[in-house]
Amino acid sequence: MNFSGNTKKLIMVYDEMTPVSPQERVNVVLTPQHYSMKRQEMPIKYLYQAKKIAPSVFEGLLDADREYAYHILKAGDGVWDFIAYDPREIKDFLRSKGLPPEKIDRIYFAQEFVDDLDAPIKLNDDKALTTVNNTVVVVPVSALDSEATLHAPESLKPGKGGISLGGSQGYLGFEQVASLAAILILFAGMLAYEGIRYGGDNGENSAKIKQLLEAYPALQNSYTRESISKKYKTLDRKERKKREIIKRISGMIFKGATLSSLQVDQKKFSAVFDAKEKAVREKLKLLAKKEHFNTVELSNANQIKIEGEL
Repeated sequence: MNFSGNTKKLIMVYDEMTPVSPQERVNVVLTPQHYSMKRQEMPIKYLYQAKKIAPSVFEGLLDADREYAYHILKAGDGVWDFIAYDPREIKDFLRSKGLPPEKIDRIYFAQEFVDDLDAPIKLNDDKALTTVNNTVVVVPVSALDSEATLHAPESLKPGKGGISLGGSQGYLGFEQVASLAAILILFAGMLAYEGIRYGGDNGENSAKIKQLLEAYPALQNSYTRESISKKYKTLDRKERKKREIIKRISGMIFKGATLSSLQVDQKKFSAVFDAKEKAVREKLKLLAKKEHFNTVELSNANQIKIEGEL
C-alpha cells in the first residue's frame, strides 16, 4: 500500500493500548474495534456511485442513535469494501489515547492493509491483527498458529487513502488546486469576453476586450473558445444527468428497501432493490412510477428492478 511515500510515524490504535504522547504529527491505523466493514459485489464502476449506496449496505446493522460516515475501498472488479464509522466516537477515542486532532496527519482503517498482512501484526501480548476471508480482524494471540511469525505494526507502510479528521476523503493537492484554478480563470475570461462582445462595440468595451485577450492569449482564437465551451457543456450535461439519476434512486431507499446494485452508463441505468415485504415492493413500484421509471419483478420474488433512460 505504499504508494505515496508517507514517512510519518505509524501508530496502531486499539482499545487496550497505553496512551501515547507523540511530539510530531503521526499517522494512525484504526483496528476493526472502531468501525464496521462489509464486502459487497456490485456491478458499479465508480467510487461516487458506491458512496451513494453505502448507507443502504448497512441498513439495520448500525446503531440508529449514532451518526455515521462512510469510507469506500475498491477491492476488485465489481467488489467493494464498505466501511462505516462514527467520526465523533473516533475523535473521542483517539483523544483518550493521547492523540488529539492536531497530532494526527491521516487515519487509516486496518482493512486498507488487507493485501499487506502476509503475517499477523502483534498489538500486545494478548491480541493480534490478521485476515480472515479477506477481512482484517482482531484475534487472540492464542488462536494463531503456534509457529506464526508476528510482525510489528511499523512493518505496515501507509500510502494513499485513509481519512482526515476534517473530512472523509482528505484535501486537494497543490497541483489539483492549481489546475482547477487555471480552468476557472480561463472560463471566467471566456464569460467576460463574450459578455463584453455582446454588450456592444463601444470604445470602452473594445479596450476591455483587448485587455482580456492580452491576459488570455488562448481566447484570441474563436474556434478555441467555442471548442472549450462545447466540450465542457457536453461533459457537464452528461454528468449532471448521472448525478440526478443517482439522487432520485437514493430517494427510494427507505426502511425495508435495500439497494443491492446500481449501474449507470451514458444512456441508461438499472437499479435492483431487495425488498422482502410485499408492501415495500408496492411502494417501490409507486415511487418508480412517479419518477417515470420502469419496474421489473425479478425471478427472486424479493427483488425489484428499476430501470430507465438518462
